[in-house]
Amino acid sequence: MNLKAAPNAPNALTALAVTLSIQAFTSLAASATPVLAPEMGPAMGLDPKLIGIFVGVLYLGAMLTSLASVGFIERYGPIRVSQVCAVVCACGLVLTTGPAWSLLIAAALIGAGYGPITPASSQLLARTASPRTMALTFSIKQTGVPLGAALAGALLPLLTISYGWRAAVWAVAGCCMVIALLAQPTRAGLDVGLSRAHRVSMEQLFAPLGLVARSPKLIELTTTGFVYATTQACLLSFLVVYMNQELGRTLVNAGLTLTVATAGGVIGRISWGLVADRWIAPRRMLGLLGLVAGACALATSSFGPTWPITAEILICALFGVTAIGWNGVQLAEVARHSPRGKAGAITGASGFITFAGVVVGPPLFALLATLTGSYASGFGAIGLASLACGAWLLRRKM
Repeated sequence: MNLKAAPNAPNALTALAVTLSIQAFTSLAASATPVLAPEMGPAMGLDPKLIGIFVGVLYLGAMLTSLASVGFIERYGPIRVSQVCAVVCACGLVLTTGPAWSLLIAAALIGAGYGPITPASSQLLARTASPRTMALTFSIKQTGVPLGAALAGALLPLLTISYGWRAAVWAVAGCCMVIALLAQPTRAGLDVGLSRAHRVSMEQLFAPLGLVARSPKLIELTTTGFVYATTQACLLSFLVVYMNQELGRTLVNAGLTLTVATAGGVIGRISWGLVADRWIAPRRMLGLLGLVAGACALATSSFGPTWPITAEILICALFGVTAIGWNGVQLAEVARHSPRGKAGAITGASGFITFAGVVVGPPLFALLATLTGSYASGFGAIGLASLACGAWLLRRKM
């Protein structure tokens, strides 16, 4: 793929704006079902704990398409691929309003649309962003993930109360279609240097995994992504159900805690990107975030009737700042350590492994919650995992 040697400032701002917008609305699509699980589950005769299976299938689809998307990005361009992904997410959402058996198909479709978004945006931002602000640029783009989840936590319970959960789902699907259309005018200036003759083969499909496996730095970053993505996914998937069903908070108040956590994630992603560009080495930054996120997860597991709601909100905010705020720093480092012109491919391969953590994490969380009869045990488990990973990063030589 023909990459420009120097970024163009107007293109860089346009690329950041469009990738951030698409990331936010596809994240909203991925977050809709976990937020609405307390209402959807009973309506379909399903235990809300089964949301862990839905999330696992969703990210299995994301995991596979993250790896498979590279050839399509090089052939059709990151904007075109992102547009198609938004439409696919909308189709998956529509299926969630059908019978219970359609939920697994819906999860796979939403995941298939969600997976290629990060490789596509990484390929584009690595070409357009300034090397001096790489971590900040990627972190701003990645605020789309918690921003979408925050919108889900704030708006979908209110829409559900007023119009029903199916109307809320249809509203999100409509937003995905609109953002795909709004991205069209930017395509001519951003989808450049395409390789129309590119063909996808099994050898090309798995080649980026080999590049990751041969780089100790990429192995370290990918392992960190695996653990931290598991923690993030479990926080986003189970916080509302935990607060609503186990702690007795109303759906609106439970949604508010998710909004606070994800709003903290938005602040964290921008802040940590700026800090990693200027003051603290990215590895140390990631290690510190793991330690604090682990401590917050353990604190969340101890919530109970005697806890003041203010204290719970503050802990959820700090949980979000750290457990959601790591992603931009990690992705910028993956792009920085990728061979020239291969940021999308390496990000896709790294994302394949990172998404694997999200695939296994929520189902295991749900299983642990079922066996122990409490969501608190799941939060305790992800807390210990984050603590261990953070300590590992800090103990390694800089």
